[in-house]
Amino acid sequence: MKLHRGPGLFLFLALCVLGAGYVFASRAGYLDRLQARFFPSTREAVRLSPGDFPAGVAAPVADVASVPLRPVLIGFTPRGSASALLVATGGATTLDNPATPPGAAQGLLKTAYALDARAVLFAREEELKQALAVGAENGGVDMAALSVDRLASWAPALRDAAPRTVMLVGRSRGQEAMAAVGVPDLASLRGKRVGVYPGGSSHYFALWILARAGLRTSDVRWVDLPSTLDAGRALREGRADVVVGLWGDVELAARDRGGKVLATTADAPHLLATVLVARGDFAARYPDAVRRVLRGLLDTGQGVLKAPAAGARLLGEVAPYLGDPSEAIRSAPPATLADNRAFFGLSGEAPVTYDELFQSAAALFQKLNRGTAPPPAEDTRDLGALKYVSEARGP
Repeated sequence: MKLHRGPGLFLFLALCVLGAGYVFASRAGYLDRLQARFFPSTREAVRLSPGDFPAGVAAPVADVASVPLRPVLIGFTPRGSASALLVATGGATTLDNPATPPGAAQGLLKTAYALDARAVLFAREEELKQALAVGAENGGVDMAALSVDRLASWAPALRDAAPRTVMLVGRSRGQEAMAAVGVPDLASLRGKRVGVYPGGSSHYFALWILARAGLRTSDVRWVDLPSTLDAGRALREGRADVVVGLWGDVELAARDRGGKVLATTADAPHLLATVLVARGDFAARYPDAVRRVLRGLLDTGQGVLKAPAAGARLLGEVAPYLGDPSEAIRSAPPATLADNRAFFGLSGEAPVTYDELFQSAAALFQKLNRGTAPPPAEDTRDLGALKYVSEARGP
């Protein structure tokens, strides 16, 4: 049979030539040059940020100053464990007025460790997050006392600050509570209006309660509150059937309306852990300042545990909504060195370690929000200062 060459053969050969030419031009770089010349806008724009580089790259080569020549600013939201910070710094200030009040007593950090440090009060956790994000050089803070669940939730947003957890400040053992009116028990939460501040650690506690009751997040009607301090008011005004907030606030509100407290963090004493978090650039530039802060907080924390009167007085002045300040300290006491060693896996045993708590909280919030994956727990802690202090003080 005689073969006839039709137009399909020439088309096939032409496609082969074009394909070979495309491969050659691509490997030789001609296509990239044509794209850059005729279609420059198609190149992807890459936004750079400080988080793309290690936090310590701007630290001085030699020790220019072991501590900052300005006050170290440590942000916090009031909890019982904050009493140690208040004693260590001599009281609380605000970002609007960071100067020490006239006649205020000097804290232990100043008198014993020659460190000028200020405890900066915040009413809302999200404001504290923003202050940590910008840093003290730009109107924020150098360090912050945050709950581990907040750090896990905010880690992607705080990427440029490169936050590093340096110590355990304390745990809530009854400070946060769920109170209700007309709801007899946890099994009756289904369909109820639950008021909670979504930017606070009380939200994480509320999620634990739902899991304990076998409920889904859609089984209740969420009422977003502007702050944790609005929980008691929301219950009094009937804006919510159930609220989660500070025990001293919500217990009184429930009692006024004939309700009751359904649960507290005494039922989960290892769930809400407050840790001290330093900006990565501050920790890298002033490691001695971090060590002095840790020493001071451990000293004052031990003192508050033995004799809480001074810490209770300072706590009552800045946070009357916590109720009896001595009771607030009892329900969220300052952490000891032994607590820190166990929590971070240095020695001893803890029911829940920092890594476990951070990873579980991070996984939960990513499951709920489907947001950016947070970093591994080990990338969010820097235990160098804690190990130094721990070894210096012995077993």
